Amino acid sequence: MPGDTITQPRQHTFSAGRAARELGLKRREFDLAVHLGLIRTVPDEGGGGRRVTGAEIEWLRSGPGHPEALRGRVRAVGTTEGSDLMEISSGRFARLARLGLLVPVDFYLNRYRTVVWLYLAEELRQFASDEENARLLKARTPEELRDRLAAGLDLRPRNWRGRHLGFLLRQADDPWQQAGAVAAFLDPVQIAEIVTDPYERSHLHRFRPRPPAHGAPGSPASHLAEQLMTADDPDEIGWLRADLARAVQEARAHRPAPRPAPRRTPGPARRTTPGPDAAHRTVPVLDPVHRTVPALDPTRRTTQASDRAHPVPPTHGEPRTRRLLGWLRRRNA
Repeated sequence: MPGDTITQPRQHTFSAGRAARELGLKRREFDLAVHLGLIRTVPDEGGGGRRVTGAEIEWLRSGPGHPEALRGRVRAVGTTEGSDLMEISSGRFARLARLGLLVPVDFYLNRYRTVVWLYLAEELRQFASDEENARLLKARTPEELRDRLAAGLDLRPRNWRGRHLGFLLRQADDPWQQAGAVAAFLDPVQIAEIVTDPYERSHLHRFRPRPPAHGAPGSPASHLAEQLMTADDPDEIGWLRADLARAVQEARAHRPAPRPAPRRTPGPARRTTPGPDAAHRTVPVLDPVHRTVPALDPTRRTTQASDRAHPVPPTHGEPRTRRLLGWLRRRNA
């Protein structure tokens, strides 16, 4: 019955900045916790950024050792501090990271516009405590790995992109958002080769996340962040292209991309087709033999019309009466 309908109360939510203050975290710590899935967010009904419910904040506050426990899980360190935690040299730490054995979780640009990679302190401790990694931490680096480093191998950008893609996919609530998350790591040329329909490309671009903010838009720092966001390894590009094609196909099946309404063009003039009873219709036809109006002489009709249109002017030099009688004869002829 209409009177028995129960309306659920609207959940109170907080913006990212307000939620960080409520949880006693710095904004970078809060963002990293969201990336790692430690803080659940919900989409903003007004179309803004992600928000945090009051129930989620209360649940996190009630955890043991809050906020120090949560801060410890999102603590990110650079090369110097990370090498101290693992009790190895900074050079060995950098080599392990370039080989892809230590995966960065974030980065920032220093005043010299140099990329400074950040790693989770908790993950570094786990790597150092694993006995299988003791050879990499204490012994000489194997020759095969040294050759790869000498060839310029650096998997830090690629590993960060893979980690960031996982974060974007966790935040996606729609198949088109998932496709946009994959497209965020490909350049526009690669996207155009896969998504050939211009309307689908335009719709996909709406859900394509921007790189993390570093500097003002258009600044050298912002361009460097875009380069780090774009895949450059052929193998990485290959699997991203395959994932994008699959994601777009699923999004298309879920909801086709919007298109403009077809324009109505005026067609050719329609010919009226006689109905089935047209053959039985009676059309009156006048019989020339029984006409009551005699046919007019074309010459006479032309002359009369000409006379009315152009009356004969009087001719000078002739008597007025003779001119009048001649004109009457010609008129009655």
